[in-house]
Amino acid sequence: MSVREFVVLGTASQVPTRHRNHNGYLLRWDGEGILFDPGEGTQRQMLRAGVAAHDIDRICITHFHGDHSLGLAGVIQRINLDRVPHPVTAHFPASGQQFYDRLRHATAYRETVVIDEAPVSADGVLAAGPSYRLEARRLSHPVESFGYRLTEPDGRRILPELLAGYGISGPDVGRIQREGRLGEVRLDQVSEVRRGQSFAFVMDTRLCEGVDALAEGCDMLVIESTFLDEDEHLATEHGHLTAGQAARVARDAGVRHLVLTHFSQRYTDPEAFERQARATSFDGELTVAQDLLRVPLPRRS
Repeated sequence: MSVREFVVLGTASQVPTRHRNHNGYLLRWDGEGILFDPGEGTQRQMLRAGVAAHDIDRICITHFHGDHSLGLAGVIQRINLDRVPHPVTAHFPASGQQFYDRLRHATAYRETVVIDEAPVSADGVLAAGPSYRLEARRLSHPVESFGYRLTEPDGRRILPELLAGYGISGPDVGRIQREGRLGEVRLDQVSEVRRGQSFAFVMDTRLCEGVDALAEGCDMLVIESTFLDEDEHLATEHGHLTAGQAARVARDAGVRHLVLTHFSQRYTDPEAFERQARATSFDGELTVAQDLLRVPLPRRS
């Protein structure tokens, strides 16, 4: 059975707190795992959340500020220590190659696993397969930053009543799905489009075209909301979003499930982020992320 869920490893911004670790997130997408922005302490948070090094197939780093990348050294060494049997691909801003190299070789260890490097230098598709297409979009932050989006290809949903109308049953059902037609009957005559699911990951950024493009029509949008609305001037100055800004992006993009994260240590009431997000008239599912939370992707609409 396929599993698609978002595992929260850490939700703090620059400074961790007693209750919030630095960033770290794992997306389980069928049989694959994508680790986003492993900040300091990610390896321990993985242990607490029941995430193993074997679960990681890709690592996606949005930018090279410490709260989004200092845990990379430990994660890579753990991947090698556990002799993960499959290649792991690392995506990161190409302008941060020197930082990636330093973290990749921060200390001596025995390399047993292939880590494929796939630096990101522009908007576009990074990888494509039968389960998803991974793409990146440039964001607006004091250092180069990219957001990521996974989009599942559209499929088709067989409609039993239409099959019955054409007298199609048994092995012929599988045949028309595989071959696209059965005699004079085409697949589109007995099915409808099943929209592929989509997921977007947007970290440190001001409002920009990249944010809107990543969020458009997403089933789940994970997005930073470092500040509350009353501190919007600070958000703009430091290259971040407020809870209200993030929610308005989700509202206008038609997002089904909004996950807010990356909270400044200056705030102690998580419910304030929910109140401000709801005040924008966003009416989809809303989660204010907590460390070790698991959030399933919404059921297909």
